Amino acid sequence: MAHCKLFLLFLISTSLTTLSYSGSISIYWGQNTQEGTLADTCATGRYEYVNIAFLAAFGNSIPPLLDLDDHCDPNIKNGCTGLSSDIHACQSKGVKVMLSIGGGDGAYYLTSSADAKQVAQYLWDNYLGGNSTSRPFGDAVLDGIDFDIEGGTESHWDELARYLKGFKSQKKVYLTGAPQCPFPDVYMNGALSTGLFDYIWVQFYNNYCEYNGDVSQLMAIWEQWTNITTTKIFLGLPASPTAATSGYIPSDILISKVLPSIKNTPKYGGVMLWSKYYDDMTHYSSSIKSHV
Repeated sequence: MAHCKLFLLFLISTSLTTLSYSGSISIYWGQNTQEGTLADTCATGRYEYVNIAFLAAFGNSIPPLLDLDDHCDPNIKNGCTGLSSDIHACQSKGVKVMLSIGGGDGAYYLTSSADAKQVAQYLWDNYLGGNSTSRPFGDAVLDGIDFDIEGGTESHWDELARYLKGFKSQKKVYLTGAPQCPFPDVYMNGALSTGLFDYIWVQFYNNYCEYNGDVSQLMAIWEQWTNITTTKIFLGLPASPTAATSGYIPSDILISKVLPSIKNTPKYGGVMLWSKYYDDMTHYSSSIKSHV
């Protein structure tokens, strides 16, 4: 009987250890042609989520503008439809592909509930499960929309989220968000408070709440974010020292000091990295993958 109890305790311990290493890596792609193709990004096997960045202009009667550096030209007919095969390839490998809207340099603004509804309809028809004669990515149906709202208005993002989640199809529409780490986020608090977001990758860089050698300070902010109603919370980091003004954590420090703390908290989902281009420079995701 004693041996049975010891074996049971071993199984429980092993199960808990396995669960603690169940995190994923989310990456942003689209802002530098030297980062390789979207298909190649997914083929690495390092990422479970890829955010195509960015739909940089929309709302307030602004013509929607897709900015993917020189990966493709959305201003000409079928200029980006070649990405359709890449998206299909990613999804066939189980990678969820999101369209990230907003960004740090975009021109976007929601003026009203009606404006939010119109933007939601545009996103549904052109990138999700709807129909349009001018779908930028052709017949590819993205898995969802990533909110990277860093400017414009503080209002109506909650309505945009509700409208997007209101569309019904055979394929689930995922909502993800990339708020700044100061809690609550100035622009996205209303949207994130809806409880409709599946994953939230919090940007712990270019902010006072980033890691500065004191894990307890980061944890105090992290634990505030875990109170948000969502499935998973990710630690957002720059993939190299040059990817952001501040907030880079060397991989050995992340593995030895930061991850052991955040992985023991509810809703831990993994790590988000900015971006594929910088990750190629440092191989950051490769060095942390087995520890996330």
